Formats: sequence, C-alpha cells, structure tokens
Amino acid sequence: MELLLLPFRWIYRGLVWFANSPRTLIISYLLMIVVAGVIYGQVENRTPADAVWWAVVTASTVGYGDISPTTWQGRSLAALLISTMVLLVIPLITAHFASRLIVDDDAFEHNEQEELKRDVRRMRALLEELAARQGIDLPELEPLPPASPERSVPVWERSRKRRPPQG
Repeated sequence: MELLLLPFRWIYRGLVWFANSPRTLIISYLLMIVVAGVIYGQVENRTPADAVWWAVVTASTVGYGDISPTTWQGRSLAALLISTMVLLVIPLITAHFASRLIVDDDAFEHNEQEELKRDVRRMRALLEELAARQGIDLPELEPLPPASPERSVPVWERSRKRRPPQG
C-alpha cells in the first residue's frame, strides 16, 4: 500500500512547492500558454498569433468563440488546457494569494515570545527585590486554570501547522 501512495505523495509535495512560489506559478502559466499555442497552431494549422490568442482565451475560460478547434487533437488539447487551468493553476494562484492575506504579521515569533518571558521574569525578580527592600509583602499569584488542549500547543506551533512552508 505504501508503494502505491508514493507517486501521490510526490505529486502532493510538488504541488506544495509549486504553490509556494509565485515565480514558478507565473512561469508555468506562461509556459503552458506558449506550449499549448504552439501545439494548437500545428494541429489546427493556425498562425502563431492566432494560436497564442486561442490559448489565452481558452486557458482563462473566456472562450470568445472566434477561434475554436475543429480536430479531435485540438479539442483534446483544449480540454487538457482548460482542465489544468481550472483544476490546478487557478486554484494554486488563488490559494497562494489567500495564504498571504491570512497570515497574521502581528503574531509573535518564538524568539520574541522567549524574550518577553525573560523580560517578565526579570521584572518580577526586580519587583520582588524592591518590595523586600521596602518591606512590602507581595500578594500571592492566583494559579492559572488548566489549559485547553488547543492552548497547550504554543502559538508558533499552531500557526506552523496551518501556514504553508515559505519557499
């Protein structure tokens, strides 16, 4: 079973890498347009300009109808181009931009949290020392309620699980 799932894992990892690189997305989109246009031009006997125009209109799923395939090879190419764009490239581009919008830039990083904890410990020690010099009794801290399972995982770990790797 593990061997059967291996190609799907490779495909998944490739898609994750692909989706996290805007440069790769744009280059692959342009490459798909050019390759589909060249193939369409050969199969349907069209000029390069018409073939690229057809590829752009077909890939964007606008489909003006001014140029359409007449051979089975051209129609197969159109189906492949539309399917690839609608099922793969457009969702990857949308997901990439959506992930950039969702990321909380104000969230503290792990090292910032550790620095804040050190500062609070130091301030507490200084406050206790100052209170001892002044003869002031500090009130005891109330115990914290038990953490929920979600909250027991540090914030940086929770966000790492949701955020795609940076590429």
